[in-house]
Amino acid sequence: MGKSSVFAICLILLVGLFSFAQEDSSVSKNRSSQSGGSASAVTANESFDFDQRVAPILKQFCGKCHGQGDDLASDINLLELTTKNLDQHSELLQQVIDVLDLDEMPPSDEPQLDSAVRENLIKELRLMLHKQVERKKLFPRAPIRRMNRFQYNNAVVDLFQLKCIVFTLPERMMRDHNRYFRPETGKMPDVVTVGSRPLGKSQMIEPRLAGVAAFPQDLRAENGYDNQGDHLSMSPLLMESFLRLGQSITQSPDFHAKKVGIWQSFFRPPKDVSNLSQVVEDRLKPFLTKAFRRSPEPETVQRYVRYVMARLDSGEPFETAMKEVAAATLASPKFLYLYDISGSEDVSEPIDEFELASRLSFFLWGSVPDQELLLLAKSKQLTDPNVLSQQVDRMLKDRKLKRFCDSFPAQWLQLERIISSSPARDRFPKFYFSKYKTSMHMMLEPLLLFETVLIEDLPVTQLVDSEFTYRSVKLDKAYGELATGKLDGKKKGNDVQQLFFHRLPITDRRNGGVITNAAIMTMTSGPDRSKPITRGAWVAGVIFNNPPEPPPADVPSLEENPPEDEAQLTLRERLDAHRQRADCKGCHEKIDPLGFALENFDAIGNWRDEYANDRKVDMQGELFRKHEFNDVVEFKDAILNEKLRFTRGLAAHLLSFGLARALGPADQFALDEIVEQTAEDDYKMKTLIKQIVLSEPFLRR
Repeated sequence: MGKSSVFAICLILLVGLFSFAQEDSSVSKNRSSQSGGSASAVTANESFDFDQRVAPILKQFCGKCHGQGDDLASDINLLELTTKNLDQHSELLQQVIDVLDLDEMPPSDEPQLDSAVRENLIKELRLMLHKQVERKKLFPRAPIRRMNRFQYNNAVVDLFQLKCIVFTLPERMMRDHNRYFRPETGKMPDVVTVGSRPLGKSQMIEPRLAGVAAFPQDLRAENGYDNQGDHLSMSPLLMESFLRLGQSITQSPDFHAKKVGIWQSFFRPPKDVSNLSQVVEDRLKPFLTKAFRRSPEPETVQRYVRYVMARLDSGEPFETAMKEVAAATLASPKFLYLYDISGSEDVSEPIDEFELASRLSFFLWGSVPDQELLLLAKSKQLTDPNVLSQQVDRMLKDRKLKRFCDSFPAQWLQLERIISSSPARDRFPKFYFSKYKTSMHMMLEPLLLFETVLIEDLPVTQLVDSEFTYRSVKLDKAYGELATGKLDGKKKGNDVQQLFFHRLPITDRRNGGVITNAAIMTMTSGPDRSKPITRGAWVAGVIFNNPPEPPPADVPSLEENPPEDEAQLTLRERLDAHRQRADCKGCHEKIDPLGFALENFDAIGNWRDEYANDRKVDMQGELFRKHEFNDVVEFKDAILNEKLRFTRGLAAHLLSFGLARALGPADQFALDEIVEQTAEDDYKMKTLIKQIVLSEPFLRR
């Protein structure tokens, strides 16, 4: 491509950037012009006597740690809350409701609230917060962000209807080697042939565009997902990289008629050239509509048409000119960026039809909307609840749903942590074989469980305590005492290129679900021992969407191997010292019971009743201070007794993933409705997803 071509493409992009910036600027002006001071949302008539009825309770039971002074255990001051300033403390109000509802506060060694007083306090605080939300309905704004690498690959594949991928995606943990993923059937096969990312280079061998290099993988946001956060920004250097990336795609030797599905309708020279400008326009309109996820402005279309005609007038072949304009489209901000076009910060308003099509498509397919979604958006039918519900059903049966399964569950479960897990070879020699680790097999089990629950539309409680699982021969043996022993003589696969995973019934409830899965147990352990605090934090964050605060910087970590004077202590006894600090006590009371509930599993997920020092494992505890358990099966039962909380936690994770943002107080009441509707349909997974799409936060900005 000559310098003049590059200059012309850059000119197109600069004009696009200018118009994009104008849109963003108008949004910013709209925000700033309407954000100057807001009246108190809670008036004297609507305060429910906060100063008289709520504030005294907070002072009596919370003021010791959450008041004023230099020696407090927390920097949260609840005594500053008054009727007049409640409107400025919605998030703090939500935190108070959460810790009271979960019975996390006051700490167990402090005076406790009477249960009736607690319930009434929660009710009044929720009513106050609900009135704030109903009055303003201000959902947190999803930041303007570019596509991440996973979305970019999918979008380019769909835009050109490629018969291969653009570049290899190492973040896809599981490889489908026999096309088992067929959601339209509503059934998972009994045997699947899969691969695992760490198995080596053989897992990266797949049809792709030669000469196209991927940009760096986008990291997962803290307690979030890789489709959100400030790290999805665009520097000038990265913008230049995207320009080169678009050119490398259309100039790849593999970018030809056999691999590009739209070749005949877009790139092939027309037979009739009498009105070439109109032909180019007719081809560009649907192409730009799909790329930009909405009908482009006439001037935008004409700008691209003029570019193509200029290239043709300079003597370039038709195919080359169309490749160049396609490359320019891939580098356009209108293609790269995901954002809400406009909106006020003072009121909530519905997103438009095209925004809904994009939000839905990037949620379930990780890509641009297809033709059917765009046509429904153009005809303004997509926001009809019945039509939208039908589209969710259709999308959940499409094989592009595999992209959702390749993205959400691994991030929800934080499975990337197992890649770096390295149990001590001298203590766990069976974990290693040849050049590989058993974790390669471990990571696939929870992913296959999630896919089965989704495809077969099972209750989400199966993720806690499943009636089945998928295991390879090697993985089943690795479970030791918890092995099913039902895979003798079954196909093993060659451990490097492909693995056979078999569906097995669960007869021992110490197995099953994601919580007691070997992958989770391994990645939440150190090289030599289990880490109940890490496991407890994982359960709190993943299962209940209630992650603890990071520990204070000056708290020393527990040594992997106990010193001589602690050699005969249990791990619980060794960790007791961490609970003595006032600023650690609150979090430990929340996460310790969750972590010690799994203490019968060692650092690679094998069952044990005793430690190496012959002391019995002590895993007894209490969930939310009301469900006692004496073994891991009773712990699962305790969670199932709180299945509304688990469903709400999963719904919050899914909603955050779907909206590409953290949730705020205004989202909480929508979550209540989502869970209520899901519970009425026996907690079915597809019902949960559909209710998320039909919720106010999903439909509004």
